[in-house]
Amino acid sequence: MKIVIQRVKSASVTVDSELISSIGKGLLVFAGVGLEDTEKEADNMVNKVLKAKFWPDENGGQWKKNVQDIEGEVLCVSQFTLYGKMKKNKPDFRDAADAITARKLYDYFYNKMRDTYVADRVKDGVFQAMMEVELKNDGPVGVDYRSEDAAVTIEIDTNLPKKEPKAPKKEGDDKEEKKDDGDDSEARHVFEFKLPAELLA
Repeated sequence: MKIVIQRVKSASVTVDSELISSIGKGLLVFAGVGLEDTEKEADNMVNKVLKAKFWPDENGGQWKKNVQDIEGEVLCVSQFTLYGKMKKNKPDFRDAADAITARKLYDYFYNKMRDTYVADRVKDGVFQAMMEVELKNDGPVGVDYRSEDAAVTIEIDTNLPKKEPKAPKKEGDDKEEKKDDGDDSEARHVFEFKLPAELLA
């Protein structure tokens, strides 16, 4: 799955001029379902959304409280275009799950969010509808990213490519010295020994 989380002061979803859902302070969550996603990915995303620390504590400590801590609200919106890729100047959505599969897993994600948090604090859009989403960011755009005063928009992807396994060592690899690639993350130690002249004769 892919999600985009925005910290908001308020957000709402309108369909055909009818207000469907609205929230106050909390999180607007756009969620997309990929081809190989399962309930495991949905569970993982719900956990990440509810535990994400986007607010300060009473002492001014930055990034200390999550949406549950502040008793905020969550507005979930299905968004298959998160899986769009640009090909020849046009979007390609072949990595997104088909509508039937996506709806089933998105509904699972939404209901899991309600069950894990507080049901009446979690709202929804309308799957496959032409939704108008309005939001008021909790913080201005362009502020130093280290400041909690900045607008917060975070993308999370459960389907990041896995690291390739290291190739098995070949005979003679141990004899090769590591090249200096400029990475000083590991300390290097050099020892110098002086041998008596008679041993060098």
